Amino acid sequence: MGLLGLRHRPSAAPLLRLPDGSTHGPLFLAQRRPVPARRPAAGDICPHTGRARLGYDRARILLEKYAGLDLRQLRHSAATHLGEAEVPLQLIMGKTRHKNPRTAMRYVKPGTEAIAKVTEVLPPRRRTH
Repeated sequence: MGLLGLRHRPSAAPLLRLPDGSTHGPLFLAQRRPVPARRPAAGDICPHTGRARLGYDRARILLEKYAGLDLRQLRHSAATHLGEAEVPLQLIMGKTRHKNPRTAMRYVKPGTEAIAKVTEVLPPRRRTH
């Protein structure tokens, strides 16, 4: 029995390995040295303000909190508009950063005008009787 009468469970925390190869108890976060903060990549810095751009999660939280908007729905709408504008699937994949064409295909729903335009390209069918 451990403290407060509770049974001691083995911790999933990594063990501290000493130079002689022995291990010494679990390694707690308090024993780790802090690392310097990462600097954002040059492409993630706004050229006008010099500030780092928001990540997807932070932008999603702020949009939902202050504007009541769903970032996923905005992203979906933008990709759908690109599909309606007959932008090629490869460019939609590049914009939405999808790796699988099947995932990006959900945004490409041709409307009646696009289908009519494609139908005009086909030659008229010949009668067979």
